Amino acid sequence: MSGGRSIMGSRQEHAFGRTAVESAYLCIDLKCFYASVECVDRGYDPFEHRLVVADPSRGPTTICLAISPAMKALGVRNRCRVFEIPDGIDYEMAPPRMRRYMEVSAQIYSLYLRFFSPEDIHAYSVDECFIDVAPYLACYGRTPRELAGDLVELVRRETGICATAGVGTNLFLAKVALDVTAKHVPDNIGELDEERFKCLIWPHRPITDIWGIGPGIARRLEALGARTLGEVALLPEEVLYQEFGINAELLIDHAWGLEPCTMAEIHAYRPRARSISNGQVLARDYDFEGARIVLREMADAAALELVDKGLACGHVSLYVGYARERPAWGGIRPAAQTFTGEHGTRALGLPAPHAAASRKLDEVTGSRAHIIEHLLALYDAVVDKNRPIRRINIGLGALVPEEFATPTLFTDLQAEKSEHDLAEATIAIKRRFGKNALVRGLSYRPQATARERNQQVGGHHE
Repeated sequence: MSGGRSIMGSRQEHAFGRTAVESAYLCIDLKCFYASVECVDRGYDPFEHRLVVADPSRGPTTICLAISPAMKALGVRNRCRVFEIPDGIDYEMAPPRMRRYMEVSAQIYSLYLRFFSPEDIHAYSVDECFIDVAPYLACYGRTPRELAGDLVELVRRETGICATAGVGTNLFLAKVALDVTAKHVPDNIGELDEERFKCLIWPHRPITDIWGIGPGIARRLEALGARTLGEVALLPEEVLYQEFGINAELLIDHAWGLEPCTMAEIHAYRPRARSISNGQVLARDYDFEGARIVLREMADAAALELVDKGLACGHVSLYVGYARERPAWGGIRPAAQTFTGEHGTRALGLPAPHAAASRKLDEVTGSRAHIIEHLLALYDAVVDKNRPIRRINIGLGALVPEEFATPTLFTDLQAEKSEHDLAEATIAIKRRFGKNALVRGLSYRPQATARERNQQVGGHHE
């Protein structure tokens, strides 16, 4: 790394010291990533300029995907809704540009690759990654903390984005160091080993700051008398297994700062089962027939994805979320219990009204016609025709290579081959000329969403 601190530069002493380190991980997060990219592209300092990333066309109830550090400094919560931003705060609103954020993320990943092998990096999300740095400490003559500082400075210098980092002797400690301790030190680098973890994290509250513990798990732990990780560590293991089943093993390990999973195991992991899922939140309340049109589009897209990947499915699932009742002023109806975290306030103990069903198919198929038929049958059977709909999710499971499809005595093999050939031709046209180069007439109905979604990345305009 040229200029400023370098990998072969100064030799400060830190908790990990200069002795041989058996394991050392970094967890690096790009601070307020989307908003920081927008500020930098506009020539602003994210710590000075007030900016939120949100789609103004979706109205005041739309979620802010990110806010700049300058907005956070005023007490505005990340992932709040636009109408929740206090009156009197002047700010700029930037529509999301997901493709641009992916480009910057790839650029930053390439910076890491200058010094670390991809086998030692795990991209956790578009703005966060883990790096196993233990094999590189002797080579670069740096402590893990110094390497973290080098990378933070490199990202800032090359892209203008502020990064924060956690340093730990395992993946979990690195993540907790990032989420909890890095926020309270001037250089934005937190550091934990097993002993420091017990001193700093055992008494920490709220417990929901700890990775993997959401408000639901926190409530169940509090019912057992544990409001901190230190108190979780004191609970009898049999009590935790009785409450959480096999997931208690993860809670027990993390309560003691342990994490047996390694980077090599992450890269070697292969799921036992595969599935394809697709979901969307509708921009407005849909009636039964309008949502049925959207479902047909989603089923068609899923069937094309099966053909593209050379797969067939033996199981389908459907989730339909109804619109919540809202007060006339457009806010959220108060609930008996709420949870307020970094991503805003939400109701607890009130599951969203929904209908859901799944079905094991009599055949393993990749046929568009059969998949649509099964999903529509589920929809007609379980969805309330009188309730407005705001969310649809579908899933295709029990996936196998398409050569293992199992036709029945009533399957028209010639018709299915023709359908498969048509799907392959459709995929080729879409890949060459764009997803909207060839669409079904259904997608020109007023309720349809496919053409608009084909122009989006991650559910947002590019």
